[in-house]
Amino acid sequence: MSTTPRTVLITGTSSGIGLAAAVAAARAGWRTIATLRDTTRSEALRKAATEAGVDLDIRRLDVTDEASVAAAVDGVIADYGRLDAVINNAGAGHLGTLENEAVADVRTVMEVNFFGVLNVSKAALPHLRATGGRLITVTSVGGVIGQPFNEAYCAAKFAVEGYMESLAPVARTLGVSVSVVEPGAVATEFVNNLGFDLEADIDEGPYSDALRHYIDRTVERFLDGSAQTPAAAAEAVMEALTADRPAFRIQTSAWARAFVGTKLADVDGSAVQDLTAAWVD
Repeated sequence: MSTTPRTVLITGTSSGIGLAAAVAAARAGWRTIATLRDTTRSEALRKAATEAGVDLDIRRLDVTDEASVAAAVDGVIADYGRLDAVINNAGAGHLGTLENEAVADVRTVMEVNFFGVLNVSKAALPHLRATGGRLITVTSVGGVIGQPFNEAYCAAKFAVEGYMESLAPVARTLGVSVSVVEPGAVATEFVNNLGFDLEADIDEGPYSDALRHYIDRTVERFLDGSAQTPAAAAEAVMEALTADRPAFRIQTSAWARAFVGTKLADVDGSAVQDLTAAWVD
């Protein structure tokens, strides 16, 4: 029986779910390649690894740059000879609505959250085929239910979910398992990195009242203690990584399961519209 450690590459590990998943995977005995776009931002990751008593192989990977992706994946194969799993976690938040933003902004959101996932997955798949590996993507409940003022972000996550749901049976014919992990509210730096200035961006325009209602509701949810910790959300990622037969769609909490369930049972869309309309009115 081989004693070679299984190797997992994780994107977006500077903070939040990616950081927690990298530490959890290393603690579970996986050789963990923790990647991030800017390696100067790895201090929190290194500190968490030290505190957990685990070793991480920290490398640069910019999911929007095909050359960077290829270099990272090729480097893992050159150094370790195998790739058993990939966790697509890198992503960028975005808040806005169509009339108030440039279509170029929407393209940028898609580039990171959708095409970035495809770049990494395409580079990794030949190696995952060789090991009968796993392709795991952290999406969002926003990849199932469209949310006010998150049109671009949800569109990107919807695209990821549709792509992976379509790819899963194809990949399975060659021994590769495909899963998506759907967090709800998670207390991470992700929310702080939306690039949104509350006072500057809520003006007297036609959407100002609705946007303020949405912001108040969202801030309350992140401040009232109902948001998950990154470590709790990462437990679902580890389920996708280690379960004998992981489900295709895995939510990170009971709240996320109930929320996603609303959409999956909502044939005509009225239940979701009633739910999300209350967030802005």
